[in-house]
Amino acid sequence: METLQTLLFVLQVLVAVALIGFILIQHGKGADAGAAFGSGSSSTVFGSQGSGGFMVKVTTALAVVFLLNSLALGYLATQQIKSAPTSLLDQPGLDLRQEIVEDDIPVVTEEVAPAEDSDLPDIPVE
Repeated sequence: METLQTLLFVLQVLVAVALIGFILIQHGKGADAGAAFGSGSSSTVFGSQGSGGFMVKVTTALAVVFLLNSLALGYLATQQIKSAPTSLLDQPGLDLRQEIVEDDIPVVTEEVAPAEDSDLPDIPVE
């Protein structure tokens, strides 16, 4: 599931960059007015209509892929949230109650004399 989400995220970034590029390449409605005065060319790589029809179709297809991919990523994100525990106590295998056994408590039976060359202060004795 995590691999699918990563692939969809990479696809989302690539489609977004391509969509931005195709939108920026297209000319606006005001660009046709300049072509009427002789600054435009009717014979282009994309045919006599120019790049309008092709670019619009590619942009529409990229927009549809972007929308469907966004919906798929949103669905996967909600499925992960539903399966995640809401509290630390809901996690399996987490046992906060530990029994204290008398054997676990260390008992000091003999006093240890400090070393003569130690720079630590002496512990006060009650």
